[in-house]
Amino acid sequence: MANNNENKVMSAGEAISRFVTDGDELIIGNYTVGTCIELVYEICRQKKKGFTLYSQSGILDVDILINAGCVDRLVTTYTLRSGGKKGGGALERALQAGTVEIEDYTNYNYNARLVAGMHGFSFMQVFEGIMVTDLFKKRSFMGEDKYRVITCPYTGKNVVTVPAANPDVCIVHVPRADKYGNAQYWGSMGSVAAAALCSKKIIVSCEEIVEHDVIQSSPHFTIIPAYRVNAVVEVPWGAHPTEVLGYYNRDRSFYGMFMAANASAEGAKKWMDEWVFGCEDRKAYLEHYIERFGMAPLNKIRARAFYSAPANYGSAFTSVWDETGREQTMGITLDEMETILKERGLLYE
Repeated sequence: MANNNENKVMSAGEAISRFVTDGDELIIGNYTVGTCIELVYEICRQKKKGFTLYSQSGILDVDILINAGCVDRLVTTYTLRSGGKKGGGALERALQAGTVEIEDYTNYNYNARLVAGMHGFSFMQVFEGIMVTDLFKKRSFMGEDKYRVITCPYTGKNVVTVPAANPDVCIVHVPRADKYGNAQYWGSMGSVAAAALCSKKIIVSCEEIVEHDVIQSSPHFTIIPAYRVNAVVEVPWGAHPTEVLGYYNRDRSFYGMFMAANASAEGAKKWMDEWVFGCEDRKAYLEHYIERFGMAPLNKIRARAFYSAPANYGSAFTSVWDETGREQTMGITLDEMETILKERGLLYE
């Protein structure tokens, strides 16, 4: 468990090197939008491999990891496979070559696994309708453990369950965090919080690191507390070409360029060599982007400001003890309170 008041700021390279190990169960915390692209790139650059990858909604992130040879097994609900079996894509090529195994869940059942893991349960009950589908009938590397049918101890009826997920490490991108790891997120939540909190280690990348006072002034945005976080990486444009609410929209042209390249193994390798392995970090990636396309495409997708109304978190006082050390209601000090309790036989030491 990480420390609550430790400065955890480090580079993406250091974070991945320290906390991601070959053969890990790795979960991509983001769901469809604003995904942790720079952390994915860094895993590829460091040639990490042998992952069982969890991804609720794989867009280009999953295919990039597969293109780099990082993934052996995939647990998912959806991965973009443009064009189907004939359309190409890294996952489709890997499945046909037999280099990646896959277990497919519904969104609800995938989330049930994360929620069970987040709360410390060993399993979660799900709707029995899944039993008539191929999602239930077809098993891959999980075998009998993909779903189990048990007897309810209360009704005696058969119920369908999924096992808790507790991945070794979660990588997740958020709008902002402080140096301790308090990570704040707004917008389309999906399974982001559960994905992080069910995991043993958490690496947070963010658009900006802010002062702790900012975090304290808006606690409702904090979805991952500092004591659960192992590393904080400040990386502006760290989710590009996906979007981050309040910062930038999706870069559709760049996204399309990747999809076109990813349609063939040769095109994917050329794209990976240029944009992943050819850029040592996000700074180099942005410099290369600007060199190729100029600043205009990035400026076009920068978010326009649209602020929520502030909430008043004020109170008459912040502690039951006043500035002189006296309890606000009774007007006595802690020593005086202990004396009274001791005299009445109510003080337990």
